[in-house]
Amino acid sequence: PALCIPQIPWEGAESGLRQLLIEAFVSAGRVDHVAMVMGLHPEYLSSFWKTQYLLLRMDGPLPYHKRHYIAIMAAARHQCSYLVRLHMEEFLQVGGNPAWLQGLHCAPQKLRNLNEINKLLAHRPWLVTKEHIEALLKPGEDSWSLAELVQALVLLTHYHSLASFVFGCGIKPEEEQDGGNGCWPPSPHSDSSPASEDSVGGSGGKDAMQEVEMLMERMKLLQENQLEEEGVTQEEMETRFELEKTESLLVPPSDILDPSLQSHVRCFVEDPEFGYKDFTRRGEQAPPTFHAQ
Repeated sequence: PALCIPQIPWEGAESGLRQLLIEAFVSAGRVDHVAMVMGLHPEYLSSFWKTQYLLLRMDGPLPYHKRHYIAIMAAARHQCSYLVRLHMEEFLQVGGNPAWLQGLHCAPQKLRNLNEINKLLAHRPWLVTKEHIEALLKPGEDSWSLAELVQALVLLTHYHSLASFVFGCGIKPEEEQDGGNGCWPPSPHSDSSPASEDSVGGSGGKDAMQEVEMLMERMKLLQENQLEEEGVTQEEMETRFELEKTESLLVPPSDILDPSLQSHVRCFVEDPEFGYKDFTRRGEQAPPTFHAQ
């Protein structure tokens, strides 16, 4: 098949970038959307590919199929369907057991034991303690060696970060995954399919508008309460506004627990209610945090 390269400004590093994309197409049979976006910065793309190769293809204590399964677990915690689908395909290509893709409950107990540290690293990494590491290294049938665990933790954190990149750049599933191509503003907690042309920025735009409307309603209630209260200074009111604005950003959208969440992502997530919780809220007892100097 012909090599289809997206419309990217080629000036400057034209030959280098073109060669990178051609090599990717020859080796993998396609150029995924992450590479297309990163192709705007060829040196970064080159470094990224080297990192991916080292993590997924080079010698290491973990077999290839388990590396891809760990990537699926990490991406699923952030409900990143793009990466989940991508590594489900890679998992099968390197000989992974298709039964494992029915959900985390079908995976070996050794991989399931990563669930706890996976969700902590994804949402509240400051709560990780040495006990979490010791539990995984504890001798037994399903124990991890230190070398295996180090590679697993690097994979988890790498794919937590990559999920943020996918969402931030509006990367949607590949053509063969979702029947379309290109990029679209994503809604991290819903299917990232394009909306109709008359919608405002797709489903992500609608979600954003709803969140703004909810925040404005809360601000209005604060103003009404100020009129009823006596002795509330302007400075105190501004503080309340700021606190309301900050906390509204920390509350996950209501559809994060929606049972309609794509089943191919939800099946890899245990304890879906667990999410980010700010540890610097004023007036509350702060949870213990992990300090590393």
